[in-house]
Amino acid sequence: MLLRSVPRLFPGLFLRLVACLVAVLLTGCSSADTTTGTGAGTGSVTGTSAPSWAEGMETVEEARLPAEARRTLDLIDEGGPFPYAKDGSVFGNFERELPRHERGFYHEYTVRTPGERDRGARRIVTGRGGEVYYTDDHYNSFRAVLR
Repeated sequence: MLLRSVPRLFPGLFLRLVACLVAVLLTGCSSADTTTGTGAGTGSVTGTSAPSWAEGMETVEEARLPAEARRTLDLIDEGGPFPYAKDGSVFGNFERELPRHERGFYHEYTVRTPGERDRGARRIVTGRGGEVYYTDDHYNSFRAVLR
């Protein structure tokens, strides 16, 4: 008897409870997604095994990077020419977001940001051992790029 009166006594609460239950059920029944959104047009890969240098880091598949980042990777692979004078310069890792290595281990490259008049916040950082990292927030966080 009490359960029948709940929707009439608290209609808004009842609808929110039903909506929450449906959301929980749908979440539990959905197929597993291997990505989580971590920035515009990118995702963090959770189902792919990462190389040892990327252990414990968020990762992103190269194909899920913004088109401008993929173009920067192509330029790196080709050895340039690069559009910005600072491209290829030593990245100091002063923020300590990447594993620590001796100075000169990392190099940075600008990822063009449409609409920006300067270099913007997006970068690719490469390591001497083939490591590739992407940041879209000017070194505050990095994702290991899986190629």
